[in-house]
Formats: sequence, C-alpha cells, structure tokens
Amino acid sequence: MNKEEYKIYIDDVIRRVEFARVRFDEKHIVKIVAISKYSTADEIKALYEIGQRAFGENKVQDLRAKSSELEELPLEWHFVGNLQKNKINNLLDINPALFQGLDSLELALELQKKLEAREMTLDALLQINSAKEESKHGVMPEVAVEIYEQIAQECPNIRLKGVMSIGAHTEDKTVIKKSFETTYNIYKQLEGATICSMGMSGDFELAIECGSNMVRLGSIMFNK
Repeated sequence: MNKEEYKIYIDDVIRRVEFARVRFDEKHIVKIVAISKYSTADEIKALYEIGQRAFGENKVQDLRAKSSELEELPLEWHFVGNLQKNKINNLLDINPALFQGLDSLELALELQKKLEAREMTLDALLQINSAKEESKHGVMPEVAVEIYEQIAQECPNIRLKGVMSIGAHTEDKTVIKKSFETTYNIYKQLEGATICSMGMSGDFELAIECGSNMVRLGSIMFNK
C-alpha cells in the first residue's frame, strides 16, 4: 500500500477503536500497538509517517534487527512474545519500552537477577491465561493478584505497569468476552496498575468494550 492507502485504512481502524472506546466510557483512552512481525522496515516507516509510534515484535532477533534499522526514528518498541530465559540478556540489550509477556514468577525472578546485575529496570505486564487454555502462556486468574504483588515486592527492577491477556480461542463471543472481563476484573484490583492490554486484530473492539486500554493490532493494519 502507498501512504494514502495506509492512511485511509488506519483511519478506519481508529474509527472502530473510537466507537468501541465510547461504548465503554467517553473518557477512556486506548493505545494502539502495531504488531509488525510481518512488516518490513519500509512499511513500519510508512506507518510512522502517518502517526503510528508504538510497534511490537514477538521474536527478540526481529526486534533487534528492526529497532536497529530504524533507530533514527523515535519509535516505541514493545516485546510481545514469550521470553525464553536464554534470551533475557538479548532482550535487555535492546531495552524495549514495554515487555508484554511476563508469564510466570519464575521468569520474573530470573529477569530480576539480570536487571539487578546491569543496574537497569524494565517496564512489564503480567500475562494472564484468562481462558485457562493449555496452548497459552500466563498465570492462572485465581493466583494472578498474588503473583503480581509478589513480583512487585521481590523484583524491584521490574516495573509492573499492569496486565495483558489474549482472548479465548473460540468463535463464541460470549466466551471471549468472559475471558476479557476476567482480566479486567484482575486489573482493577492491582494498586498502581495503568495498563490493561487485551485485544488483537479479530477481537479488539470487544476487548475495548470490556475495559482494555491497549490493543495489539497486526494483520488488520498491514495485510488487507
């Protein structure tokens, strides 16, 4: 797509976000993170030129390559994938604006060790497996508040900003909505939490209507 086509398409995405936002609360603010794993540097640059600033990658090596290639642009990079322990140092070398996949206390403790050794901090979201699906990572809803508070207490170099989750993998919107409501209810219990990241290309409007204030949009933005 050329620049004008991108603008027309993203204006439509923003319109849909706005309608969903107002249905939840007129004062609600929603941030769009463009998932760029299938996008080239030129495509990311085209989106930057029409106003998109936050981008997400799910592989550390891709995040490193793209952030390096586009380092002249003031982009906000998010890591949205599952982080293996042997990739922690590689991720910290990049120092993303936000790590959206902190999926266990065990990973948090390992991250804390590396961060403390480097005398650095990392903003992160606790990932919740709100639909309790075996195929998904994340902590179970029943223990999410407890684990969040434990990480906040034991891992001072991890600056928890809130939670993230992926909606239930089903066509049943009632089930998807329930998974979003579960995450949002947990988010509301967390002192100081500011980010509830829910919703992807296929369900972001429903997620926003359930309280999400950050959505991760991929193919809906790049692959029409």
